[in-house]
Amino acid sequence: MVSNSFWIVGTSRSGKTTRLAQQFCDWVQQNDNQDIESFYPKNQNRKQAKSAIKTANLLQTEPGALVLASNDDNRRLLTDKIVTLTSGKYPIRAKTTLGFIQDEVILFWPLLVESLQIKAQFPVRLRPETEQELATKLWNYQLDAETLRRAGVNEYRLVRRILDLWQLAAYSGTDCEDIAGILQTGLPENTNNLEPEFFTSLLLDWRNWCLERGLLTYGLITELYHQHLLTNSDYQQHLKKRYQMIIADDVDDYPAIAYHLFEFLLNAGAVGAFSYNLDGGVRWGLGADPEYLNRLAKRCQVEKLVSFPEANLAETLVQPMIELVTEPMTILSLPKSVKCIQTASRAQLLRQITDVIINGIKTGKIEPEEIAIIAPGLDAIARYSLIEILTKQNIQVEALNEQRPLISSPAVRALLTLISLVYPNLGRLVERDEVAEMLVVLSHSHTNDGEDGEKKEFPQPKIDPVRAGLIADHCFVPHPENPHLLNIKTFERWDRIGYTATTAYNEILGWIEKQKTEVQENVIYTPVNLLYQAMQKFLCKDHHPPFPTLAALRELLETAQHYWEIDTRLKQTITNSTIQNNTIAEFIQLLRCGTITANPYPIRPIGKAKKAITLATIFQYRASHRDHKWHFWLDAGSPLWAKGGAATLFGATLFLQDRLGKPWTAADEQAAETQRLRRIIADLLARVSQTVYLCHSDLAVNGQEQMGPLLPLVHACDVIEN
Repeated sequence: MVSNSFWIVGTSRSGKTTRLAQQFCDWVQQNDNQDIESFYPKNQNRKQAKSAIKTANLLQTEPGALVLASNDDNRRLLTDKIVTLTSGKYPIRAKTTLGFIQDEVILFWPLLVESLQIKAQFPVRLRPETEQELATKLWNYQLDAETLRRAGVNEYRLVRRILDLWQLAAYSGTDCEDIAGILQTGLPENTNNLEPEFFTSLLLDWRNWCLERGLLTYGLITELYHQHLLTNSDYQQHLKKRYQMIIADDVDDYPAIAYHLFEFLLNAGAVGAFSYNLDGGVRWGLGADPEYLNRLAKRCQVEKLVSFPEANLAETLVQPMIELVTEPMTILSLPKSVKCIQTASRAQLLRQITDVIINGIKTGKIEPEEIAIIAPGLDAIARYSLIEILTKQNIQVEALNEQRPLISSPAVRALLTLISLVYPNLGRLVERDEVAEMLVVLSHSHTNDGEDGEKKEFPQPKIDPVRAGLIADHCFVPHPENPHLLNIKTFERWDRIGYTATTAYNEILGWIEKQKTEVQENVIYTPVNLLYQAMQKFLCKDHHPPFPTLAALRELLETAQHYWEIDTRLKQTITNSTIQNNTIAEFIQLLRCGTITANPYPIRPIGKAKKAITLATIFQYRASHRDHKWHFWLDAGSPLWAKGGAATLFGATLFLQDRLGKPWTAADEQAAETQRLRRIIADLLARVSQTVYLCHSDLAVNGQEQMGPLLPLVHACDVIEN
């Protein structure tokens, strides 16, 4: 019997997403025709029948199709294609796999409350950084110095490793109680000096602690959905009624539990269309199980899509490149479409890369948006150097998912210093230099007009760094409980500060004193309100901050709101102001650890693409599904190319369904690295259409010689003369 479902296989840029969108259109068109035919005998006016069906579709809240994508960028891309092809006639609700699971757990929480016999309260999701902090506190007495010494890692890494094990187990559909058995059989004795039962004991305590308080982590959400919700008969009936179609893009990046969801819907009579990238598996080692998802192909009609050779370099370069990498002694020369930029030091390499880019753009050979710089690991020095040099030439650079720590924003640091001066007992978190920086950042002029009469995007501060330093030296009084600022006239030579700076300082000082009074009178209930008012008063009044600053401010507000939401859940019966101040101190210290980043949305620009060079790691670039005319493969001699630009989570290979609990040997690791390198080369070549520049320096940023797996490629192509 021929299946009505489709398994669409192809490489990158072969049209898999478009084919999925077209299949959705075909199915809904067939449904429309069937509805019209069944409606037509009752109503002889066929035109009216079509109109009635169209109206019903528009009023429909659930489209009957489960549309999934591997990440949020691809979700938007798939949604755009479906909406374009259907002219927006049909409502769709596209989600990432984990986004769908999270929504289902929250939507059907009453079923879980009933089946698990837990307290009925609305669930609150924990962010990873909050999960890390709370788990560390819960396990504090068990993670003593001796335990950390035996583990061989610091407390932060060990807690993250344990939480990741739970997430990996949940992705694979493994019970938390079974983690110890898998680690026992899969890890060599010398890999970890801690007993596997110790990990399981900690995780069970953490799981019960979260359930008692209605807190949801990614691991708990995933486990609840697979172990308790998907097996619930009431939920199964709802699922059957809601979804008769499945559209899933890039299932090679889905966790194993997605297979069980798809299998259930297919068994219930739904039709599915799944796309599978032969060179994908970007999230392998991070929870994805492409081999297990590939079993769905047996239940579908298989369609193999072929990419267009003229649209990329994969057709001509994949075979010789892979042959050179896997057999280094092979004597081959690569075509002219592959060039090499080779220097002794990395600093020289970065300068020569930018020279080639600047020359190409200024001579009209290429546009900035047609260039991508891709690295296995993008360090801060390379990122800063490339952006600084190119920006000075009026060439914009877009760093994909940069994830700079939130504390790296001067505006965020200034606001944290500000709340430390408003709330009591936070004096140990305030230093003189931080106060000086706060005065500079919060005194930006709101009336600094340009020559054309329009307000400048980067207004100048009314208090410059020198005056801010003088004020901090003479007017800041450090104190553990009550740090404060004095009147400007306390400084004997306050006249040297100047009228403009004095006015700005008095404005800041007056605002702080007013907020202190309101805090004492309980007018301001949470620091979230204070942060918002400070942003409105000093950073966003009468002018628009640059986009990176605005993104950091929004992330700070969202983080603070989340933090106090969790704090409220944990301390509903505690009203002690000392506890409140401890929470503020913990919040500031959490941000200063650098674990929270600002990720502005929308990631993709609205309208035309931004005229900027793309700067990304291998993982980020492949996950974003972009393509360019020119590729610059940075640090071509780095050994990190075999790692795919992303670290494999501890124990990830033990939870793959085809080898569940089997030891991961050195031979397995070698084979996996070779296979991953093949996929990376093929995938990147499918995303470049003109030229690949292999960028290699003899010495890495740490001064060591680079002898990575792509080195044979460097020796097999022409070197660009300096």
